[in-house]
Amino acid sequence: QLQLVESGGGLVQPGGSLRLSCAASGFTFDYYVIGWFRQAPGKEREGVSGISSTNGNTYYADSVKGRFTISRDNAKNTGYLQMNSLKPEDTAVYYCAAKAGGRWEYYGDRTNYLNPDYDYWGQGTQVTVSS
Repeated sequence: QLQLVESGGGLVQPGGSLRLSCAASGFTFDYYVIGWFRQAPGKEREGVSGISSTNGNTYYADSVKGRFTISRDNAKNTGYLQMNSLKPEDTAVYYCAAKAGGRWEYYGDRTNYLNPDYDYWGQGTQVTVSS
């Protein structure tokens, strides 16, 4: 049974940092693209970042570029999202997601990583940035 479980959310002050984790089970993690998405109240789900299954290339939404870092540890079947310099507008429920990698990744198209057309989703973890 394929499962994604996020952790690491919480309340943080503006300018602070959090690291989210996404523990995966039930599938061959190495072969899957991992994406992070977020959804704030009243807003659509937004692609935040994605990481390739083949070459480790990373992709970011403009709103988080330079502040967030995505990574993966295939030996631990875990993906991560390091979030620095957090702002109140980063407040949202954060989801990790997975979809099969493949030849499409060689085009290096950021859109393919940030669109929410992923096959598997975690339950989400709340991130609140407030003083």
